[in-house]
Amino acid sequence: MKKEISHTFSLGQLVLFSLPAVAMLMVTSLYTAVDGVFIARYVGSDALSAINIMLPLDTLSYGVAIMLGTGASAVIGRKLGQGRTQEAYENFSLVTVAAVVIGLALSVGITVFFEPLAVWLGASPRLLPYCMQYGYILFGASVFTVVQVMYQSLFITAGKSQLALWLTGFSGVLNVVLDWLFIVVFQWGMAGAALGTIAGRIIGGIVPIVYFFAKRGGMLSYGALRWDGRFLAKTLSNGSSEMVSNLAAGVTTLLFNLSMMELSGEDGVAAMTIVLYTQFVYTAVYIGFSNSAAPVISYHYGSGNRAYLKKLFRSCVVIVTASTVLMLAGSIVFAKPLISLFAKDQQTVFALAYHGYMIFIWNFLFAGYNIFSSGLFTALSNGAVSAAISFLRTLVFVTGSILLLPRVMGMDGIWLAISLAEALTFCVAVFFVIRYGTREYHFLGRE
Repeated sequence: MKKEISHTFSLGQLVLFSLPAVAMLMVTSLYTAVDGVFIARYVGSDALSAINIMLPLDTLSYGVAIMLGTGASAVIGRKLGQGRTQEAYENFSLVTVAAVVIGLALSVGITVFFEPLAVWLGASPRLLPYCMQYGYILFGASVFTVVQVMYQSLFITAGKSQLALWLTGFSGVLNVVLDWLFIVVFQWGMAGAALGTIAGRIIGGIVPIVYFFAKRGGMLSYGALRWDGRFLAKTLSNGSSEMVSNLAAGVTTLLFNLSMMELSGEDGVAAMTIVLYTQFVYTAVYIGFSNSAAPVISYHYGSGNRAYLKKLFRSCVVIVTASTVLMLAGSIVFAKPLISLFAKDQQTVFALAYHGYMIFIWNFLFAGYNIFSSGLFTALSNGAVSAAISFLRTLVFVTGSILLLPRVMGMDGIWLAISLAEALTFCVAVFFVIRYGTREYHFLGRE
């Protein structure tokens, strides 16, 4: 059954509605992980370490894209709910142009300063050549990354989540096929991995723009291109929490890399890379679910449907709770097979990664609730609270934990840092949900 954001969903229908967005984000998060599998097996563990060294720069492109996508979706979804259709169409056109302009600026800026940036991010002389081969190609295409990821949110607002899933799936399959061709067959190494990745991102960035130019009507379409500074400011404000989350993830990855390099060298960085891949896939589930639920929340909040807003919030909490239990159990059961994909013949890296993984995964108990809470306030156009949750979760608490725990616990402190940060954030998120849910937005309490 086709459902758009104006409809009311049962719990089961909400799950089905969110699946395309979850799958999209999972496939997108697997782009780098697929590169990692091929690189670890056919290039080496040092090359795998280099991928993680460059990750903070990729999170910058993702952060900008998600900020634009989630922030604009909240504003556009609310306007659609209020019947301001033409204004929503115009905003849709403007945010697309903004994404292209910002993406081009990132492409130029990162590539011009890439070598000193890689050294600053922790690339040792042993890792720097791998970074150079991969980074110039990947970051030269940052504009496509920004447009592709932004449209994953806007497709949902447009009621085209199935189309977005097919597009993302095709891009992901193309990435896998080209990685095999370029790395295994042609033996192009890191350059081949980068080419395979950007091919998928180019397809994912160009097709949405072409589609909306060719397709008129529907839930969302391009309108006249009009400057609206207030809309852009609100978009940036609403999506700031997601931007903070991604930038902070880059900062914490940098701190992890520097700490691991000091304690166990390049093998430690490779082990951390493997463990972080599992986190990317796990959090993609909750980011995808939050991105799909957010336009629905925004629409019904804009339309004043308070009774359904309460029911929708309860359904979201049930879904997050059930998926947390299932995915934590799966993470424990499949730990060794997952790690062996990257470190089958690297016993030192495997041992480091497995030990750390079994400590690290307990952060999954809290991460889903924290991500959804931040997305909830973004959907309600409360960018300040959403940003506060994200800032504390992904920067303040994590940075403090990384700097403190290794001094007391050694390497185990590094692995435990994320779990402590997520637990502290959970306490803060619960406070905000209760405070605003009962007094201002009224998504808590009886109908």
